[in-house]
Amino acid sequence: MPNKSLIKSGEIFPSVFDDFFKPWNDWLGNGGTFGRQLTVPAVNVIENKDDYKVTMAAPGLKKEDFKIDLEGNMLTISCEKEESKEEKDARHTRKEYNFSSFSRSFTLPDEVIKDKIDAIYEDGVLKLSLPKSEAAKKATLSKSIAVK
Repeated sequence: MPNKSLIKSGEIFPSVFDDFFKPWNDWLGNGGTFGRQLTVPAVNVIENKDDYKVTMAAPGLKKEDFKIDLEGNMLTISCEKEESKEEKDARHTRKEYNFSSFSRSFTLPDEVIKDKIDAIYEDGVLKLSLPKSEAAKKATLSKSIAVK
């Protein structure tokens, strides 16, 4: 019977694969790309009275790396980046190529004024402002309800 503690914790397979891929993981910086892990950036969405604010942490990119598309009510933020690295010494040449990309899509509420969406990238954060229509601003009602 297999050791239940290994199966329960899920450690039986990672240790086998880690040992098998160890030379390559060490060479590539623990399996990351040039020492970095590939992930999809985290996104925060905040609703204010006048607009929605969308922020995405994406350090190490340039504003030219982003592509922001709007099709109907679907807003898509994507990025494609290609990197290459070459190291030479007297006997060896090592070349590494990396192509990384991500895409995040959001369904926008009808009250967003699509012509006035604005985006800025600064200090590693992509910031979008999605203004609300005047009707949506007026429809926002703040009210206290008494508990009976």
